[in-house]
Amino acid sequence: MPVAFAIHDLSADGSLVRIGNNLKDGISNGAIWALVALGYTMVYGIVELINFAHGEVFMIGSFIAFAAFGWLGLDLTTAIPLLILGLALTLLISAIASGALNGMIEKVGYRPLRDAPKLAPLITAVGFSFILQNVGVLWLGGSQVSVPDLIGSQNLLFEVGGIDITNGDALSILTTIPLVLGLTLFIDRARMGKAMRATAQDPDAARLMGIDVDKTISATFLIGGVMAGAAGLIYALYQTTIWFHQGFEAGLIAFTAAVMGGIGNLRGAVVGGLIIGCIQQISDNRIGPEWTPVIVFAFLVLVMLVRPRGLLGEETRQAG
Repeated sequence: MPVAFAIHDLSADGSLVRIGNNLKDGISNGAIWALVALGYTMVYGIVELINFAHGEVFMIGSFIAFAAFGWLGLDLTTAIPLLILGLALTLLISAIASGALNGMIEKVGYRPLRDAPKLAPLITAVGFSFILQNVGVLWLGGSQVSVPDLIGSQNLLFEVGGIDITNGDALSILTTIPLVLGLTLFIDRARMGKAMRATAQDPDAARLMGIDVDKTISATFLIGGVMAGAAGLIYALYQTTIWFHQGFEAGLIAFTAAVMGGIGNLRGAVVGGLIIGCIQQISDNRIGPEWTPVIVFAFLVLVMLVRPRGLLGEETRQAG
């Protein structure tokens, strides 16, 4: 089942207003894919593993956020100050729980296979993906579940030149920007961030320099899970529906975004996510949602033919 995107009924084809709304909706959705893509690109950059379970970590993050709404008593009657506080706590709960889950997967499933043939951890990742999907089915069932529209996701916040900015758009963009900036600063300046970059470049040399490689890799998985958990909350509030299969769809889109931008490249993952979000929205609105996957992956193939290392270039051991 395709992901439901916000589509506006606008003026005639080709109008600048319609294009503007398409791009705005695409950026809002693409911001969610960007957060998920960051986890893929970080993990691949440091251990050269496609963590197929990452999309399901995102899904579990949405489920935890939905459960937290009930734990905290958040509903449509909650006063705005309490709602803001409750959503902040929910973001924290979802992010920490998803980060811990991703860290547990690394410790239990990937670390013992670090020196094994590449196929072993890859198949293990697929296994964890199916395990978490079934956890989702047992948790909330196999059908889509409605999430309380706590923020009035599609309510108009303000308008700029005919482009409608909704509460959901503001939530998606204004949550993603500080998370991405914070992660970038952490990787560039923090001691652990520098350890991550050193480990990604050459783990053996990093060990000789006194870096705890196992701890660094675990931190990478944890941070990637935190981003996925945050994306899970945004998705739940933005789409107002969640279900067990959303992780597979989001994982496929987010990994495509990471490859398109340049695997291992944080900025590339963000750019790839935003581009795919815009392509999806324009295709859904102008061509038809049944053609959207075809167009997205055709664009990916075109990018790979022209830029085999992605739009902003890979940042992996082979590329370095």
